[in-house]
Amino acid sequence: MTKNRRSRDWYGMMDKDGFIRRSWMKSQGFPDHAFDGRPIIGICNTWSELTPCNAGLRELAEGVKRGVWEAGGFPVEFPVVSLGETQMKPTAMLFRNLLSMDVEESIRAYGMDGVVLLGGCDKTTPGQLMGAASVDLPTIVVSAGPMLSGKWKGRDLGSGTDVRKFALDVKAGDMTLKDFMDTESNMSRSKGVCMTMGSASTMSSLVEAMGMSLPMNGTLPAVDARRMTLAHMTGKRIVEMVEEDLKLSDVLKRENFENGIIANAALGGSSNSVMHLLALAGRVGVELSLSDFEIGSEIPLLVNCMPSGKYLMEDFCYAGGVPAVLKEVSHLLHDTQTVMGKSITHYYEDAETYNRDVIFPFDAPFKPAAGLRVLTGNLAPLGAIIKPSAASEHLLEHQGEAYVFETIEELKANIDRDDLPVDENTILVLKNCGPKGYPGMPEVGDISIPAKLVKQGVRDIVRISDARMSGTAFGTVILHVAPEASAGGPLALVKTGDQIRLSAKNGDLTLLISQEEMEARRAEWVAPEPHYTRGYASLYIKHVLQADAGADFDFLVGKDTRPVTRESH
Repeated sequence: MTKNRRSRDWYGMMDKDGFIRRSWMKSQGFPDHAFDGRPIIGICNTWSELTPCNAGLRELAEGVKRGVWEAGGFPVEFPVVSLGETQMKPTAMLFRNLLSMDVEESIRAYGMDGVVLLGGCDKTTPGQLMGAASVDLPTIVVSAGPMLSGKWKGRDLGSGTDVRKFALDVKAGDMTLKDFMDTESNMSRSKGVCMTMGSASTMSSLVEAMGMSLPMNGTLPAVDARRMTLAHMTGKRIVEMVEEDLKLSDVLKRENFENGIIANAALGGSSNSVMHLLALAGRVGVELSLSDFEIGSEIPLLVNCMPSGKYLMEDFCYAGGVPAVLKEVSHLLHDTQTVMGKSITHYYEDAETYNRDVIFPFDAPFKPAAGLRVLTGNLAPLGAIIKPSAASEHLLEHQGEAYVFETIEELKANIDRDDLPVDENTILVLKNCGPKGYPGMPEVGDISIPAKLVKQGVRDIVRISDARMSGTAFGTVILHVAPEASAGGPLALVKTGDQIRLSAKNGDLTLLISQEEMEARRAEWVAPEPHYTRGYASLYIKHVLQADAGADFDFLVGKDTRPVTRESH
């Protein structure tokens, strides 16, 4: 048996405290030999009926338990707060840090030696990893997996991406409301996360590319029996990781994050990955900045998947999945450690591509140089981002007149006015939707195209905000402008009629007014009142960092691996 195993301090003591813990656990039917010193494995489950993406995690937990028992461990499942991106108001992102706190303190307070993270929906995977990183035990991820492809009238439907397109079609009069409502019951056909390359599928794929899960974690459909097999094998592997003392920090080095950035570009992954990788790096203690995401800016897009392409996650899985993409970019990847105790090369060395219309070769890509671009300039001193693979190429170099919405309420009340003074060259600006201002930095950055322009056939214009957008969204959208408007960033000073210049090629976002005018406006600016003054949201507003630092809490950056020594009785 491994000496000094963490669980020994909970269950190995022959005194009153050891008696109490063992006795109460035995009330669930566990026998004496479950406490014989074998590794205790926590299964951190974000299952909830309010998080449909994660509806399959109850079953996957049973698969993990089978693998843990087989390997000689003792599995113990525990719940944490679950974040349903499609269900929560004002935004699930407001609660990502709360989930991370729940995970961190649960792992720290309970006597486990290693942990399996069961997540899926957008914020659950990064929130769980952030919390686990701050305790730094042996850790591995099993994702919920994407749902089956939507089907309607002989065509595939993609989560998020198609509903946005259909909403524009209804606005333009090209789709009936009856057909729009009919697609609702045909889009989400099984449990699982968005089957487009949205934030959830992006994060589960990046977890795989960074070596924090077993191969194929990113793409196996939620209802595919092979995902249950993956859960079983993950349970077996976490016991081995405890025996090897292979901790989360042993895997997540800077090189793993760089591999993740490269993979994200090749996959056409979500812009939300920037926020989550920055926050996770801060917890692990890896130096990572927004500018590092330029690593992926010249990487070609290899995966023809919505929203950047036409296929869905099922197709991507059957075409070869993440391992096939890693093989295509293998000459760019670092030879890194993984949870398998083997190099990342083990994940892709035998990979094959079975459909070249889904996964393109590196030297003949689906789209060239399509990775996320980092923008700076006087409008975004701390940076902003744009996703060229989902944008209109002709708008990536653009100058136009701003039309400003000070709040989301103002935007919703006015965006479809027939007399809205905008045209296809206008740049829409939305303020006060950042981490502090909303609060929580919601996915409203892909501002709806004004109805008057949609009726003219316009489907994309440049949009700028301090918000995020869904990974399933598309368009020429500038996001994560930092500092945000509510914190006094230059975005707060933009007025309708100002000229703004965007150059994705040069990484530039500039408000074309003089420095003197900028300072005069700043002197007149008054910070908006916070939306919340009590509870968790108030804590969030006071302590959340800006987008360029991943919007983590200032007091959560880093980790605390000290053993818990004080007893409860």
